[in-house]
Amino acid sequence: MSLRNYLTSRVFFAQMLLALGIFATLAYLFFHWITYTTHHGQEITVPDLSKLSAEQAEEKLNAIDLDYTILDTVDFRPEFPKLTVVEQEPKAGSKVKEGRKIYIKINASTYTMVSVPDLIEKTYRQAVPTLEAVGLLEGTITYKPYLGKDMVLEMRMNGKKLKAGDKVLKSSKIDLVLGDGKITYEETIDSTAVDTTDIIPVNEP
Repeated sequence: MSLRNYLTSRVFFAQMLLALGIFATLAYLFFHWITYTTHHGQEITVPDLSKLSAEQAEEKLNAIDLDYTILDTVDFRPEFPKLTVVEQEPKAGSKVKEGRKIYIKINASTYTMVSVPDLIEKTYRQAVPTLEAVGLLEGTITYKPYLGKDMVLEMRMNGKKLKAGDKVLKSSKIDLVLGDGKITYEETIDSTAVDTTDIIPVNEP
């Protein structure tokens, strides 16, 4: 049979139809497999993990085929139970694919220790921002006679006098003793003057 006769024969058309059918079937199966393995169009809503322990978060995520990774432990936040989730990414309510990792941050078990800054002879307006910058809070303010008004004379906590560099828990309240500014310059000079009544005169030879 010549090529021309073969190309116009029923056998050729039957084989072409068979080949097209096989190709169409394979293409259908391939795209169906891709859709299944990638879960095309199927999304999972990320749950809220806030205030859950790592174990509770893992159990909750495993139930919906999601995974998690602990990124870090953050400074203690009193509004969250210790060692529980304080942050997550993606956020609760986000749509993700199955198997997606959720990145979480855990609350520390207690406050960290910080050093008390040197506030002596700083003004009250300078002292408060300096305390807040290291995570400390302003406590009780008291005054005592001193030439410089609102100048820090002492730092105390729970009645104990502090010095710069002492370690205290972050978010502790630091009590400040300030000068009242009611002593005049003349009074300061008088208070430091020498008491001549105690001087014993030396006899001249």
